[in-house]
Amino acid sequence: MIGFAGAIAPFRPRRLSGDNDRMSQPPESYQEEIYRSGLADVLPVLPCDLSALEHLARERMAPQAHDYIAGGAGTGDTIRANAAAFRRWRIVPRMLTDVSGPSYASAVLGAQLAVPVLLAPVGLLRLAHPDGELAVARAARSLGTPMILATASSVAMEEAAVANGGGTRWFQLSWPRDRQVAASFLRRAQAAGFSVLVLALDTRLLGWRPRDLDNAFLPFLRGTGVQNFLSDPAFLAGLGGAGQAAAIQRRMQVFGDPSLTWDDLPFLRERWDGPIVLKGIQSAADAQRAVEAGMDGIVVSNHGGRQVDGGIGALDALPPIVAAVGSRTTVLFDSGVRSGADIVKALALGARAVLIGRPYAYGLALAGEDGVRHVLRALRDDFELTMRLAGCASLADLSPALLTALPPAGQEP
Repeated sequence: MIGFAGAIAPFRPRRLSGDNDRMSQPPESYQEEIYRSGLADVLPVLPCDLSALEHLARERMAPQAHDYIAGGAGTGDTIRANAAAFRRWRIVPRMLTDVSGPSYASAVLGAQLAVPVLLAPVGLLRLAHPDGELAVARAARSLGTPMILATASSVAMEEAAVANGGGTRWFQLSWPRDRQVAASFLRRAQAAGFSVLVLALDTRLLGWRPRDLDNAFLPFLRGTGVQNFLSDPAFLAGLGGAGQAAAIQRRMQVFGDPSLTWDDLPFLRERWDGPIVLKGIQSAADAQRAVEAGMDGIVVSNHGGRQVDGGIGALDALPPIVAAVGSRTTVLFDSGVRSGADIVKALALGARAVLIGRPYAYGLALAGEDGVRHVLRALRDDFELTMRLAGCASLADLSPALLTALPPAGQEP
């Protein structure tokens, strides 16, 4: 049994009273709301230590589904490297700075962010909850957080767009071998109001994933994560009226294109009217090529450790990339973020914003839309409090000088 009960208390901004009250107080923080709700014995729906979510989700989810989301490539070494990279950097708080009126808002590729956080493109979310990406889209809209929808979504992109309503949404393209299908995806995404295109560079082939192999479990073969294909006119035109089984097999044949090179990027620019971001950059050399190719941004990411075993920790890759291209393009960060302190560290090392992945998927599995909202609100409060306690009233106060690096294991400081 999960030892957390109750419901997330409704959001209730408070106002000052009196003749001189011309402005409302800032909205009650999630921390304040939780403590106030505790007076009525209402507990958070999920733990506020988000690192506990994976264990709870393992108890709630089907084992195959949990392994698919939690698992990594090979021995899981890259997942561990992501966590270790964050632990090596330590925050050095500064005292006696005015943090009474902080603001951590920013604009990233046209998206207005109250805090520099976006929802990463996690596919197949109906493995976690029947509402899948629809619940995530609703939660993202309600909190003003941009979501990035994966090509491997378990709902069609148009359905996710309706659920997201007036929210900000980006589309991640996993480039299929069939160029007509790729072009059709781009047309559909723009028509559905997705404003930024994120090209996944690191999933042209699926990595060696022992948990999924031990379960003999590939969700696409079972009809999950193929919905953008099964709803696409260009893809369906190539089926000649064949049934769903044949459609799933054809999707397996066209998903991912290992022949892609830098020379293929103009295909996207010719068909996408908006910013294009390359996700999966892990070297300064590739970051420089992205700038030379006219891309609008990059995401420093190793796909959460799901593709290359023994790979570099994503945070370790960030500083040299920022040094190489940070002044010339928008650098975003993904992989391994689990707390507000992690967000602070990635931003201090030069990222403009971070992407959150597995934590919101676990929140979805445990409590649906409310679970996603809980994860986002907890992360925001944790981030804002960590910033203020570290002496940072704005994002401009962040720099590598806020951090110190621990010496490698076995070496004296």
